[in-house]
Amino acid sequence: MDAFRNMLKFIAPLPDQEIESFLDMGVSQKLAPGDYFIRAGEVPRKIAFVQSGLFRYVYINADGKEFTKSLFTEHKILSSYSSMIQKSPSYFYIEAMEDSEIMSFDFERWQGLQKNHPAWTQFLLALVQKGFIVKEKREREFLLLDAEQRYRIFLEEFPGMDKRIKQSIIASYLGISPESLSRIRKHMDVI
Repeated sequence: MDAFRNMLKFIAPLPDQEIESFLDMGVSQKLAPGDYFIRAGEVPRKIAFVQSGLFRYVYINADGKEFTKSLFTEHKILSSYSSMIQKSPSYFYIEAMEDSEIMSFDFERWQGLQKNHPAWTQFLLALVQKGFIVKEKREREFLLLDAEQRYRIFLEEFPGMDKRIKQSIIASYLGISPESLSRIRKHMDVI
């Protein structure tokens, strides 16, 4: 839990008492590969801190085709934030990719803390800003870079991830077919 305390303090200048109040609300949970923290169609009511493991945000269309939106490793926060604030169903799933442990928090209880101390608003603003930066970078990569360039960035940003998850999921994250990823990998081995 020390890693979580440190992350909270790094994001915003939260007083120790606020951090302890927040941690007291947490519920530890273990998820196996394929388990969902949030399912599409559900109105989410929780946020979570990833203590260990790996998760992906994934859209699944009517034909069952998967589109991996994001990957989250240890010490990251999971949520379907826009759905929580709108109290509407999530459009995506948050799926555990390997044995994982999270600390989950009731969103409405956290909002109660936020109303009582301004540091939580700073915390939220910092998270939203970081999320916006990541989203804008990912959009830019999809619009301006080819698949091989995106794969190289993936390997830099997620070292060793190509050994932790299936190639089909990496292809889904890159927005290409598994066959295209295989060709890129072969081409890169030659270079």
